[in-house]
Amino acid sequence: MSHAQRLRALLAGQPFIAPGCYDAFTALLIEQAGFACAYVSGASIAFSRLGRPDIGLTTLTEVAETVGNIRDRVGLPLIVDGDNGFGNALNVQRTVQLLEKMGASAIQLEDQTLPKRCGHLDGKTLVSVGEMLGKLKAAQDARRDPATVIVARTDALAVEGFEAGMARAQAYAEAGADVLFIEALRSTEQFERAGRELGGQIPLLANMVEGGKTPLLSIQELGSHGFRLAIYPGAMVRVVGQAATSYLATLKADGTTRGMLDRMFDFQRLNDAIGTDAMLQQGERYQNL
Repeated sequence: MSHAQRLRALLAGQPFIAPGCYDAFTALLIEQAGFACAYVSGASIAFSRLGRPDIGLTTLTEVAETVGNIRDRVGLPLIVDGDNGFGNALNVQRTVQLLEKMGASAIQLEDQTLPKRCGHLDGKTLVSVGEMLGKLKAAQDARRDPATVIVARTDALAVEGFEAGMARAQAYAEAGADVLFIEALRSTEQFERAGRELGGQIPLLANMVEGGKTPLLSIQELGSHGFRLAIYPGAMVRVVGQAATSYLATLKADGTTRGMLDRMFDFQRLNDAIGTDAMLQQGERYQNL
């Protein structure tokens, strides 16, 4: 099966987790840890590549380059954050075609206006339901592989309330979205209702953001509420940020890393993770022919 077909098979099975990544190395670690899918986070690309917040600063080409690097290294199905398609319906079509070409298995599109912002920040604004339906149709028409998954995200809950979010989600499901993503659900009760009313007709995605507006639920809890998939888009960069801050503080205080060797990959372990020996052996096959 293609990676897009494998994602569809996952969505038809038991609830699963897609950890967030932002480059080939973090995606490789996710694959080596035994996860079946990874989520390419637009927010984490902004955090790591630009050192900036998730407020619509990244471009399509930056995201596409990141996806291409990841796909070159791992075989996992990749759910790619396509923001709001980077423009109107024609931009959506270019977004879908380019991300699909670079190796996306699924492309997520949201109903925010330009410039978008993180789903757990205040001050978001929305396009009309009609405009979003047009974008979803444009995305469906643009994909070259019919197995490529279109994830429809609505940010209406934070702007117009829970009922509006549910109504938009229903409309997007009826328009042919493959997965629904209701951003920033606020309580277990909202998860339960969303799962009860929508989970039987379409796979539901839950976004777990540490310190955000949504309660952190386990994949088992989410599955019991009718959700099929949980993403942890920013957890990797948060863990790295915490670890890096600790390392720098230790290095500044001690003048050496000797006291924290148990908290890092040493030279050999890092080379084992990235496959240095195998690549060198491959290169030797082409020497002195």
